[in-house]
Amino acid sequence: MGALPAGLSGLTALVSDLVSGARARGTVWGYRGAWTAVRRMPERAAYAAFDAVADLMVRRGGKGLARMRANYAKVRPELDDKALDALVREGMRSYLRYFCEAFRLPDRTPADLDRMCRAVNDEAVRASLSADRSAVIFIAHMGNWDIAGAWSTSHLAPVTTVAERLKPEEVFREFFEFRASLGMTILPLTGGPNPFTGLRAAVERGDFIALVSDRDLTSNGVEVDFFGERARMAKGPALLALLTGAPLYAASIHFAPAGPGRGAAGRETVVTFSDEIPVPADGDNAAKAQAMTQACAAYLEGPIREHTADWHMMQRVFVEDLDPARTGK
Repeated sequence: MGALPAGLSGLTALVSDLVSGARARGTVWGYRGAWTAVRRMPERAAYAAFDAVADLMVRRGGKGLARMRANYAKVRPELDDKALDALVREGMRSYLRYFCEAFRLPDRTPADLDRMCRAVNDEAVRASLSADRSAVIFIAHMGNWDIAGAWSTSHLAPVTTVAERLKPEEVFREFFEFRASLGMTILPLTGGPNPFTGLRAAVERGDFIALVSDRDLTSNGVEVDFFGERARMAKGPALLALLTGAPLYAASIHFAPAGPGRGAAGRETVVTFSDEIPVPADGDNAAKAQAMTQACAAYLEGPIREHTADWHMMQRVFVEDLDPARTGK
């Protein structure tokens, strides 16, 4: 692809600063500038701009792109180098679509969310919430979890989640306040009270608990089999369900072509729930949490294989990458 369309060079720098973790001041101003600029752009122009930024970032490369490619290679080992390169480009476009939608989300009305998001196999989750019983959802870094969260707050129950603290602090605060404005309760992973205490309180309120858990951020997670490899994932959702009695589900989120009158720029967000994850009959809570987390990982394999580009995993998740000495690779 050639040069970016006229007028996009500033937006390119702003978004690239945010996504790649540039210097703190540039990131803060980049985030705020992109937030303002993208909200003022026509819908299709905004999405096209972010596609162009994604393509530029792929051409530039870097550690994040290399990690995404390595992760995709484990998910889709049948792909040759050319096909894998194309998948990475599609993955970055999907990831930048998430940012585009996040920047534009404050202007979305409930009617907009209705046309931008839909749920599949949500009957059991709805039944639990209708009975004033919480539901705990194990989700992956897929699709647009902010759109899914905003939609869930309007259509299911108030959403509570845990957010990784971003650097610089100003950016984290912006995201915190933004998600709170959508009706979500955000618990910082670090730098505040133990988030597990807040999650238990949310279960007691009957909230919809959505936790992005396909990567272990605390070093207290568990190992699971994932695409024929060992991977580390968070055990929090399973443990929370065990200790509170709330049902546990896994859910995938992906972008799909939208029908007439639906979606944004031709695509919509689809949230697909698993059946309730069963609690093992035997074993202590540690063993049960391990088994339930494994069941969530097994469920997510199918959607991630089918919608690999919507899995925005640019960090290490597989054990051989986290601890090469242990695996001998």
